[in-house]
Parts: sequence; C-alpha cells; structure tokens
Amino acid sequence: MVNMDQILGLAKQVKGSVRLMIGKATGNRVMQIRGMADKSAGQVQKACGDMKAMLKKAM
Repeated sequence: MVNMDQILGLAKQVKGSVRLMIGKATGNRVMQIRGMADKSAGQVQKACGDMKAMLKKAM
C-alpha cells in the first residue's frame, strides 16, 4: 500500500529533477542547487514513507 509520504517524496524528486535540468540548460547555478536540494529532500521523504509502509505491514 502506498502512503502520502511516498507520493509526496516522489513528487519532490521529480520537481527537483526538472529544476536541475532547467538550471543546467540555462546555466543558472542557483536553480541547479535548488533542484539538487529538492531531489534529496524527496528521496528522504520517500524513504520515510517506505519505512512507515514496512512497519505497518509488519504489525
């Protein structure tokens, strides 16, 4: 079963990837950094959601 943390984390990863690509294409270093930050935050949030799902399944 998928929970909201997994969905929101994946959405942040996609948002970060898009920002990163746009930043690279335009040469905007700040946008690239924000994209990397969004992508990392999304990975952490998705991992938390994965842990919640595993714990819920184990109970």
